[in-house]
Amino acid sequence: MEIERPYYMNQLLRRQNNGRIKIITGIRRCGKSYLLFHLFRNYLISQGVEKDRIIELALDELANARLRNPFELDAWIRKQIRPYSGKYYIFIDEIQFSTEEKNPYVGEGTVTFVDTLLGLMKIPGVDIYVTGSNSRMLSTDILTQFRDRGDEIHLNPLTFSEFYEATPDKLHALRDYSNFGGMPYLLSLTTPEEKSDYLKFLFRETYIRDVVERNHLKNDEEVLDILLDFISSAIGSFTNPAKLENRFRSEQKISVSHTTIAQYLKYFEESYLIRSARRFDVKGSRYFSTPLKYYFTDIGLRNARLNFRQVEQTHIMENMIFNELTAAGYNVDIGVVPVRQRDPDNPDIRRSRQLEIDFIVNRGTGRCYIQSALNMDNREKQEQETASLRNVNDSFRKIVILGNDILPWHDENGIFYVGFQDFLLKGLSGI
Repeated sequence: MEIERPYYMNQLLRRQNNGRIKIITGIRRCGKSYLLFHLFRNYLISQGVEKDRIIELALDELANARLRNPFELDAWIRKQIRPYSGKYYIFIDEIQFSTEEKNPYVGEGTVTFVDTLLGLMKIPGVDIYVTGSNSRMLSTDILTQFRDRGDEIHLNPLTFSEFYEATPDKLHALRDYSNFGGMPYLLSLTTPEEKSDYLKFLFRETYIRDVVERNHLKNDEEVLDILLDFISSAIGSFTNPAKLENRFRSEQKISVSHTTIAQYLKYFEESYLIRSARRFDVKGSRYFSTPLKYYFTDIGLRNARLNFRQVEQTHIMENMIFNELTAAGYNVDIGVVPVRQRDPDNPDIRRSRQLEIDFIVNRGTGRCYIQSALNMDNREKQEQETASLRNVNDSFRKIVILGNDILPWHDENGIFYVGFQDFLLKGLSGI
């Protein structure tokens, strides 16, 4: 089955032959290799590029272990190229497997894949594309070394609209996606048992193993497992390392410092398994450093982590909306609106409280506010869900996404209501 990913293909095509290194990032098994080695490669061939002009290498394969050394990698690629003989396209998969080696020619210093890529860039006619599954390869230090010569293209698992186009079962598409998520290989599986087993295998043999091996945590696998369970059960809720430290102590009788927990959460974010969202004070125009909300990059992975026991739609819906917005390139925060309200027991007294907006969505100078609500059965529920939006005094769009299927409409306050599936299929720009 051919899964077209036009959003990402267009990003590659806009950057083709621009003299910069194209770096495709994203969680493992989300389709980076498919995008580069299948879709983009086939496009190049269709445009008349000869196959021997496309140099392909997968560093996560054992057969290529020697080439993880940046010196060996450089020598191997240069052997494939005839200088000044036309255009060459270099594809390197999972570049984070490349090692850091001592520079044998000077007393101090090391050589990394960055040095290799920057050297290859200087060969006339070379266009370089690499993929990576860990954001540490794009740390501040490495980006500085690239000297503004790299373009990042971040790939996500299939969005619902991509999944919907690819699945033959349109009627149950939202149900299946809400349960099993958008990892592309799932489309080749048929039964719920096969899908569940695949997602659990990814966690056990790919994601956790990657975090353990990359960060040398072989004695801490139990803590990592428990921490993932905590985060999985807390999507849509504010938390921080100190709260998680208390949970370890009270629920598991394990002592883990909040600094260690913060570091492990960073490892999960670096592997693109989870994302964090900060709180933003709408009226004060400032960020709070803590607590945060964490969301899974793929909702199916989150559900598999909990053995599909916690499939409550409120939090799943919120996670899916967050993923849809970030996949579309928006910056997403959690909104806080300070208000003063009358005390219901003493109307003469006004008390300060904070109302939450599920998402503040920004791109460039544009902004909108989004509230996620499974349903609004009555006027009281509607007033409760929209209170935060009604207390924002600006002209940006205010949207409520409802879990049930509805005809889109505006209320008297200018708030727009849209159904969950409509939003997922059309995106923020289409509603």
